[in-house]
Formats: sequence, C-alpha cells, structure tokens
Amino acid sequence: MTVSQRLREAARPVWDRCLSHPFVTGVGGGTLPVEKFRYFLLQDYLYLFDYARVFALGVVKARDPALMRVFAQNVESVLNGEMDLHRAYMKRLGISEEQVLAAKPALDNLSYTHYMLSTADRGGPREITAAILACSWSYAEIGQTLAKIPGAAEHPFYGEWIQGYAAEDYQAANRALIALTDRLAAGAEEAELQHLEEIFVNCSRYELAFWDMAWEMRP
Repeated sequence: MTVSQRLREAARPVWDRCLSHPFVTGVGGGTLPVEKFRYFLLQDYLYLFDYARVFALGVVKARDPALMRVFAQNVESVLNGEMDLHRAYMKRLGISEEQVLAAKPALDNLSYTHYMLSTADRGGPREITAAILACSWSYAEIGQTLAKIPGAAEHPFYGEWIQGYAAEDYQAANRALIALTDRLAAGAEEAELQHLEEIFVNCSRYELAFWDMAWEMRP
C-alpha cells in the first residue's frame, strides 16, 4: 500500500459522508437550491486564496528548485485556473469579485484555512502536501462520481461545475499531487506517517464540515 492509499483509506468514512452529502447529491441531481450554491461559491472563492497561500508556503519551505517550481505552478493553477470556474459562475449570478472580497469568511471556513496554514507554517513539504491533497483529491472523486450520473454533466446550471472537476486537466493535476505525496513521504518513519495521516484526516473532516456549512449557510 502506498502512502497516499494509506491516507485515503484512513479518511474513507469521512469521504463516504462527503460523497453522500445532500449538498453534493443536490448538485448531482440538479436539485440544490441556487441560494445555497451561491453561498458556497462565495465561501469557496475566499477559501481558495488561502489554499493558494498554502502552496506558496511550499515554495518557501522547499529546498529543491524543482520542488519550488511544482508548488509555484500550483499557486498559478489555483489563482488563474480553478478560480476561473468560480468567476464564471459569479458572472452568471451577477456577483462581482469586489462583492466576494467584501464578504466575510464563515467560521468553519476560517477554522479550516487556519489549520492548513498553521500546518504549513510548522511543517515542511510533506505536511503541506498532505494538507493540500485532501481537498484536491476529494473534489476529483466528487467530480468523477457526479459526472457518472446520467445528464448531470449536461445540467444547464450545475453541469459546468461538475465538468470542471471531472475534467482531465483537473484529474491529472490531482494525480500529480498524489504522486508528489508518495515521493515526499518515501522513507518516512512510522511516526511521521502517522502525523501525515492525522493531517490528511483532519483536512478531510474540514471538507465535510465545509459541505455542512454550505448546506446550512452557516455564518
């Protein structure tokens, strides 16, 4: 079993709940109220700025120039790739970036991003990648799962979101993060692997809490 497989298995109960969450299934079935998605979109856009900052701390912590480039490329991918999907939906909903940036992150959002940034600040590339991977990989699985639902990817509103995370570009980027996790964890002692597992599971729990937050539109 690879390290990434170990992490995924440890988080399985949490991820099963994410995949069956009413917010996620509502997107897949096209039944999610638009106001809940609008709330999620605003919060997720704010979240992605801190997600990019976690990658940026990877640039700071990496000693190998090649690894620095990997983290830097991911900063670019988040800010000018994944966030493009959000901006497209913001345009459809009549929301400007200025309006989003004026919004306050919800407490669950703050807790999640502060945990990731704290983990990145105290750790190194291994810990940073473990924290990042929970988000990337869970969205990759959600995108693939929802895309298999007949007609879901063609839904006039939610189809674009599903296609974005099921797309080969996103899936390939996630596979690269999985491979990076395994490479960085090569030769790690059992205590270090347990620490990476703890980080990954905690971030997976925060992912579940984010879906709860969006479903309940919590402040």
